[in-house]
Amino acid sequence: MGDIGQFLPMILIFVVAYFFMIRPQMKRQKDEKKFSAELKRGDRVITKSGLHGKVVDLNEKDFSCILETMAGKLKFDRSAISMEMSTKLNAPEK
Repeated sequence: MGDIGQFLPMILIFVVAYFFMIRPQMKRQKDEKKFSAELKRGDRVITKSGLHGKVVDLNEKDFSCILETMAGKLKFDRSAISMEMSTKLNAPEK
């Protein structure tokens, strides 16, 4: 019983780190992957660099998309699209 008592604080630190740091990050990555997979033509999006545009075409071969902006059409990787900013942009106004 004494051996387990020595490792108990270390085990508790790992459990706390898992539930407050590792698990939320894994959930966030899963949500971002789902968001990029559900993109469709006509969606208004914002890239992580702040570029606003509308999805014109999706390429499944190299996992990219073409965005139409006021400056023209640009090709971006789907991972460059910000999930948080795009959902705020498409949220209905109250």
